[in-house]
Amino acid sequence: MIKYIGSKRALLPWIVEIIEKISKLKKANRVVDLFSGSSRVGHALKAKGFDVVANDINAYAFVLAQTLVEADAREYTRDRVEKILAELMRVAPVEGWFTKANCIDARYFQPKNGAKIEAIRELIESVYSSDPLLKAILLTSLILAADKVDSTTGIQMAYLKDWAPRAYNDLRLEYPPLLPGTGKAFQGDALDMAGQLEADIFYLDPPYNQHSYLGNYHVWETLVRWDNPQTYGVAQKRVDVQERKSPFNSKREAKEAMRTVLSRINANHVVVSFSNEGFFAAEEIEAMLKDWGYVVRLTRPHQRYVGARIGIYNPKGEKVGQISHTENREFLFVATHSQKVCRAFQELSGPPEVYQSALL
Repeated sequence: MIKYIGSKRALLPWIVEIIEKISKLKKANRVVDLFSGSSRVGHALKAKGFDVVANDINAYAFVLAQTLVEADAREYTRDRVEKILAELMRVAPVEGWFTKANCIDARYFQPKNGAKIEAIRELIESVYSSDPLLKAILLTSLILAADKVDSTTGIQMAYLKDWAPRAYNDLRLEYPPLLPGTGKAFQGDALDMAGQLEADIFYLDPPYNQHSYLGNYHVWETLVRWDNPQTYGVAQKRVDVQERKSPFNSKREAKEAMRTVLSRINANHVVVSFSNEGFFAAEEIEAMLKDWGYVVRLTRPHQRYVGARIGIYNPKGEKVGQISHTENREFLFVATHSQKVCRAFQELSGPPEVYQSALL
């Protein structure tokens, strides 16, 4: 999986455990991941046998969801896909607009890898566009390979002053972690999709501060859209990063957006993931969830992403500011119409600083 600031890698067993517990208590098997991002959660739930529906507004996230949630490994077998990946790896490097923007004007990749990425991406577009899921699988392989040779701390708001050691490695395409079975991937605005999708359980992991995922992962968006966008600034971000704004990235608009999403959901159970570094206090989220009847809050400490732990640097590579803290608190809110589900979570053992609950 890609390095992703919104990824729930360390929290994944906890999230899956909570959703599995709801499922066993109420025989709930269909889950909507409304802000799917890297699709790490959706992929893990699919591996557990859930019927997963993944949605995200960004093109790169949609491609990841097509691969990790929707595609069936029984159809897109390792043998079949690896033959195509080997063909893609044989293509000669091409230094064009992508290499210039991301390896010369900015330094996300070594030029040798940027040119290889560019040539592979051109071949995918020209030969494999007729099968959307196969194209998504090949693009996911390319994103995963590029992620392993980039020179960032995990987000594309900036690149490292000196090349990361991994950036010197050669790009290598590999078979993505496809799973047997099917799911469904959508690309849409969560405010619209909340009322269109149906499931037993909705999992919500919305943006929680002013930093947009499009801005953090604009290189992946460009790699998927392949639209040679106009760029700006030292980081060579897509211009539409300034235009495609989410209300969830606005402190003024986020609360109303969250209320709108919650009001449109048709499900018996909602699980909301949020951080104490977000726009809302835990009590505010509980208040927004009160219409479900029962709300349980679970809390765990969590290490912040690496960029927050090594410090903040300006475009000249000079360290600015101080590291305020290296750990935050992650919340999971379980909102349910079922008193049985609520009580089951309240009966979990654990010290107050790890587990808290509120019955509304």
